[in-house]
Amino acid sequence: MKILVGYDGTSSAKEALNLAKSHAKVFDASVEVVTSMHKGTESERKAIEQAERGLAYAKSLFDDDDIACGTHLLIRGASPGEDLIEFANEHSIDEIIVGVNRRSKVGKLLLGSTAQYVILQALCPVVTVK
Repeated sequence: MKILVGYDGTSSAKEALNLAKSHAKVFDASVEVVTSMHKGTESERKAIEQAERGLAYAKSLFDDDDIACGTHLLIRGASPGEDLIEFANEHSIDEIIVGVNRRSKVGKLLLGSTAQYVILQALCPVVTVK
């Protein structure tokens, strides 16, 4: 079994890592942790370095329990939701775990919701964590 976790460093994303760790133990699964950035030009160097540190942190959580874990920083010009769905399809992911952040209905309308996009577009089960 392969589990995908969308990770952006938020507290809900950290909860998603914890749930993925539990699921990986129960289902003897491997975990792929993905961070998505829209662009990666020189001006975003600090954000890229922060994302890489976050992925290293995520990997360490799984390494501590000998759970197979890969980390991926995607900079493809797509939205995070699109990146997660494309990655899941490319790698035959069996379950996606994403954190959700509380936002107003207007905020979701104007900014979109990564979790909502993933839930609606994924070909596999999606678990959300807050």
